[in-house]
Amino acid sequence: MGKFELLDRIYLKTRMSQFVDALAGKTVLITGATGFFGKWLLESVIAFNQTLHLEEENRLQIVALSRNPGAFLERYPKFGQYDFIEYISGDVRTFELENVNVDYVIHAATDASAKQEQENPDEMYSVVVHGTQRALDVARQCGASRFLLTSSGAVYGPQPPEMSHIPESYVGTPVTAYGQGKAIAEQMVNHYADRFGFQTHIARCFAFVGPYLNLDIHFAVGNFIRNALDGQPIVIKGDGTPTRSYLYAAELIIWLWTILLRGENHCVYNVGSDEAVTIKELAQRVASRFDNPPEIRILGTPDPSKPRAQYVPSVDKIKNELGLSQEYSLDDALDSTIEFNR
Repeated sequence: MGKFELLDRIYLKTRMSQFVDALAGKTVLITGATGFFGKWLLESVIAFNQTLHLEEENRLQIVALSRNPGAFLERYPKFGQYDFIEYISGDVRTFELENVNVDYVIHAATDASAKQEQENPDEMYSVVVHGTQRALDVARQCGASRFLLTSSGAVYGPQPPEMSHIPESYVGTPVTAYGQGKAIAEQMVNHYADRFGFQTHIARCFAFVGPYLNLDIHFAVGNFIRNALDGQPIVIKGDGTPTRSYLYAAELIIWLWTILLRGENHCVYNVGSDEAVTIKELAQRVASRFDNPPEIRILGTPDPSKPRAQYVPSVDKIKNELGLSQEYSLDDALDSTIEFNR
């Protein structure tokens, strides 16, 4: 077991213990249970049940929806060792869940692929909108009392250049199919809460880093880590000036559980780090984690006449209302992700 894997388990054990009264003996449906968020949610449940030494009847039970749980368990066999996780196969837009009572739903099924956004935006929109509709229907049918939607900062649209951090109160215009779909999904969630009486919570998620992050898609931090691990130059296709922020995955999961269990009904919370870093600085931070730092190649040239693109949340609301704050530094998060992928 690596240093950071051990630290993650200790962190999850410690932080999940605060939810004993709310989670012991409960059943939670997780959609998207084998994605990046889903794997970390499963890790947190394992930590909760194993390290708190709960009796069988008090263990937290999980119904995990995945398109292909068989392929997932073949790749990650450790997640198949626990009888408190039941995997069901299905499309989030059409899945069935019969004769199961569910206490809470975490709707984390989403495909934030830039490739699909470009090649098949209608399919992306459908998965987000119709998938949320189906998850809400199942939540109602199964008697759930709380529903958490993992939404996205994409609902804000482009961040104004004069705004250093986006607050939940900002009303922007989403410009992507993914952002538009998430905005509609948020409206649907609140509509259902009004009609059927269960509590709903919305987490607008930004950017994250940690073990299980896919290194082969459009996430810059993942691409940089992959380049460095492969002994290749870190390539920045743009000019390196856009600003982002990154929250460690273990913290992300604790924030999601806290919103679900302690957040105000109908409330929206930004989830992410408020510590801004440019893409160039991020590449430099990744490179500095290696004994032989890779070369950094920036293909674009900054244009002083254009405002710098930003994607950084304000997390004052979640800090003040739910007492959450960032505990892992970006360097710690990078070290953990690199160690995991070695």
